[in-house]
Amino acid sequence: MLTRTLGDKAGQWLIVALLALLGASCVFPFLYAVGVSLTTLEEAARRGIVLIPHRATAAAYREIFANDMLLQSFRITLFVTIVGTALNVLVTTVTAYPLARKQLPGRNAALLYIVFTMLFSGGLIPQYILVKQLGLLNSVWSLVVPGLVSAFYLMIVKTFFEQLPEALDDAARIDGAGELRILLAVIVPLSLPIMATVSLFYAVDHWNSYFSAVLYINDATRFPMQIVLRNILLGATDVSAEYTPLPEDAVNPIAIQMAAVVTTTVPILLVYPFIQKYFTKGVLLGSVKG
Repeated sequence: MLTRTLGDKAGQWLIVALLALLGASCVFPFLYAVGVSLTTLEEAARRGIVLIPHRATAAAYREIFANDMLLQSFRITLFVTIVGTALNVLVTTVTAYPLARKQLPGRNAALLYIVFTMLFSGGLIPQYILVKQLGLLNSVWSLVVPGLVSAFYLMIVKTFFEQLPEALDDAARIDGAGELRILLAVIVPLSLPIMATVSLFYAVDHWNSYFSAVLYINDATRFPMQIVLRNILLGATDVSAEYTPLPEDAVNPIAIQMAAVVTTTVPILLVYPFIQKYFTKGVLLGSVKG
C-alpha cells in the first residue's frame, strides 16, 4: 500500500486551493451583480461595491418587469430557445444516425462535406442574401433556420451513435423494425446522455444569440432578449419610463443594469441541474471513440 508523502499532500492542497480560487472567480461576478441589483441608490452611493446590502430592495427588478419591451423580448427568446433547440436536436439526430452507419452509400463524401463547412464558410454576405431570399428577415425564424444544425454537434452525436453495438440494430431488424423505428425505439433511448448534452449546448447558443438578431432583425418589437439587454446596459432603453419607484426604494442605473443581467442569466442556469447527470457522460462518450 502506497503511503502519501508530505509533498503529495501539499500538492493536493495546492490543487484544491487553486480550484477554489478559480471557482470563486467564476461565482464572484454573479454575486456582485445580484448584490448591486438589490442595493438602494443611497447605500450604493455611500458604500460603493456591495455584495450584501444592508437593506435589500427589489425596485430594480420591478422596473425591469414593468418594461413591456423586455417582457416581449423574453417571450421571443423563450420561443426561439425551446422551438429552436427541439428542431436542432431533431435534425441533428436524423442526420447523424445514417452517417454513423458505414454501409451508407456516399458516407465518406458526405462527412468530408460536413467537415469542410467546419473549416470554411461562405461568409456573412451570402448568408444574409440566403436569409433574405427565404423571406426570413425581421422574423424570429431567422434566428432558428440558418443554424438548424451545427456540424460540430453533428459529429459528436455521430461518434456517439457509432459506439452503440450494431447487434442492437440487427436484433431489431430481425424483429421486423424499420430504420425509423430502430432510431426511435432503440438508438434514442440509449442516447439520452448525448441528447441532453447537445440540447444544453443548442439551448445556450439560442439563449445567448445576439449577432444573428443584429443582422436579420430591424423591428424593435421582435428583438430577442440579448439585444434589449444590450440597449439597457448602454442606456438606450428607458426602463424606468413605465414605473416610478418609491423614494425609499430609489435605485441607480447600475442596479437596473445588474438586474437585467441577473434576469437573463438565471433561467438558463436553472436548466443545468436537471441534465447534470447526463452532461459529463455525454461529453466524454460523444467526443472520444472507444
